[in-house]
Amino acid sequence: MSVKRIYVQKKPGFDVEAIDLLNDIKENLQMNVLEKIVVLNRYDVEGITQEIFEKAKGTIFSEPQVDHYFVEDYPIEPNTKVFGVEFLPGQFDQRANSLSECLQILAGGQKPISKSAKIYILSGNLSEEEIEKIKKYIINPVDSRECSLDKPESLEEQMEEPQDVAIIEGFINMTDEDSEKFYKKYGFAMDMADLKFCQTYFKETEKRDPTMTEMKMIDTYWSDHCRHTTFLTKLEKIEIDWDLLSSVYEEYIKSREYVYEGRKAKDVCLMDLGTIVAKELKKRGLLKNLDESEEINACSFRAEILVDGTKEEYLIMFKNETHNHPTEIEPFGGAATCLGGCIRDPLSRKSLCISSDAHYWLW
Repeated sequence: MSVKRIYVQKKPGFDVEAIDLLNDIKENLQMNVLEKIVVLNRYDVEGITQEIFEKAKGTIFSEPQVDHYFVEDYPIEPNTKVFGVEFLPGQFDQRANSLSECLQILAGGQKPISKSAKIYILSGNLSEEEIEKIKKYIINPVDSRECSLDKPESLEEQMEEPQDVAIIEGFINMTDEDSEKFYKKYGFAMDMADLKFCQTYFKETEKRDPTMTEMKMIDTYWSDHCRHTTFLTKLEKIEIDWDLLSSVYEEYIKSREYVYEGRKAKDVCLMDLGTIVAKELKKRGLLKNLDESEEINACSFRAEILVDGTKEEYLIMFKNETHNHPTEIEPFGGAATCLGGCIRDPLSRKSLCISSDAHYWLW
């Protein structure tokens, strides 16, 4: 069974995505020479019969009320520029996966292989530089890439044999200049001080150069996403020109003096600011129902909640939910990850979670 291809385009009046993108590019890229954008969903399928393909054209691939479909080729107007975007290998393509599942139900057999892509057709007197600028604006390199416009002979993934894990030769003896070049080359999330710490550890403790996998793993866990470096950053100079906020900060300083009396105080930082109230209440003996565990990154206390007339024990949690690093790399994915965390925490703990979403003010 060969690869079958179909293009789906929204009918006039339903082509909201294309119209919004056109206005977006004109406004944000100041590209008034762009006259029109056509957006197509391209589907390639392997593993279905021609009979199933014919049945699916107006039912699964498209909706007759709002879509036009074009089998194999789309009539491209002259003097237009065309490019396509697909997910990177390994990135989950929900659209293609849903298509495969629907076709499997229709055929009542094995799940076919499907791939999807977005095809953009640009009209207007655009230079090559302007086209590249539009591509860069549309294509998110974190999860997508420009795709070929040619139809492949097969959709089977050709997986290359993985190479041996690279050892970073000379890492433990790198000079400051070499470390700086290495840091910039691989775009680490950790800072230079972290990198130097790793260098000292592998030199003095492991007595060997690390592998790239080890450094990438450390970098992941030392990113702002996991280690909360933003919240733990020491605040050395604070200027406040809002009276209400200034009075709140003064209350925080008084609370710190009480909480840390007689012991070493923690740095003034956002994490301390967010947890100081619970620490003071506990020290004053007013938080007797505090729930404590080995890992504490939320203020959790036990309370009885009335559910359908019956009292049930719940944890009420005040939590900082940080997703600064993924948001910094890819705003929409980072925001989605944060929402996922806010949903996950209450569901996994039978708790009510009041979450402070840090990435909004850092964004």
